[in-house]
Amino acid sequence: MQLFQQSKSTLNSLKEKPFKLEKDIQKVVESNLSQISGYRFVKSEFVIKNSRIDTLAFDEENHSFVIIEYKRGRNYSVVDQGVSYLNLMLEYKADFIIEYNESQKQNLKRTDVDWSQSKVIFIAPSFTDFQRQSSNFKDLPIELWEIKRFDNDIIVINPIKKSQSAPSIKQVQSKEESNIGKVVEEIKVYTEEDHLAGKSEEIIELYDTYKNAILNLTSDIEMYPKKLYIAFKKDKNLADIHIQQKGLKIWINMHKGDLDDPKKIANDVSRKGHWGNGDYEITVNDTKNLEYIMSLIKQVIN
Repeated sequence: MQLFQQSKSTLNSLKEKPFKLEKDIQKVVESNLSQISGYRFVKSEFVIKNSRIDTLAFDEENHSFVIIEYKRGRNYSVVDQGVSYLNLMLEYKADFIIEYNESQKQNLKRTDVDWSQSKVIFIAPSFTDFQRQSSNFKDLPIELWEIKRFDNDIIVINPIKKSQSAPSIKQVQSKEESNIGKVVEEIKVYTEEDHLAGKSEEIIELYDTYKNAILNLTSDIEMYPKKLYIAFKKDKNLADIHIQQKGLKIWINMHKGDLDDPKKIANDVSRKGHWGNGDYEITVNDTKNLEYIMSLIKQVIN
């Protein structure tokens, strides 16, 4: 990756300033965890059963724990270590709950946590092709994030996407790999196909129309399938779509009173239980108001 700083009409190349220690990466991430990931910081150097977890975080959107590990070198197995940590979490759930309650001074119950959404994130300056390939399974809850530091203290963080054709870990795991089997059995990584399963061609076409319209609002919007909906993000959630049998539910991530909606088609659900982010909900079964709804979602970006 090349980064440049513009000075009038001249581009000056920014040189990479490598991190000297893993601790330096950890300090940057933990100090800015909410801004970087949206996760709540829980504990640094969380020790459990002779294992030390670099950073323990909590994903409030998915109600799940996230384990973050930092690496400078490239000679390690992300799959083996990641699966080991996930198994540790699933075996000692109560310890994670206790740590959360003590550090956050809250009363989180075991039933408040969706353990099926647990995951491990490795953050490093770079990953080998083997590490990328070995973690490229659609149902393996292990993510790789590259972090680099450049002149002028510019930090670039790049989550590595899994390929669209990523296979299932179930296709390659052997019977001896019981640790992976336990993780795959209890933890679920959701895909767009999961949400489209069993839906009619008309509903799939309706969803595709709205999905593409949202993605076309700006070039850097990304799609993240969750357990109950599909999220569309640009730094933060813009909108979420839940695919129903006869239509779509769309939530717009704005607080009550902030949305300019002259046609009054968005319902205020601020005092009503709902799945998606934001206080506004729209139910659609056609494309009649497509452009108008995109204008509402665009308000989250501006």
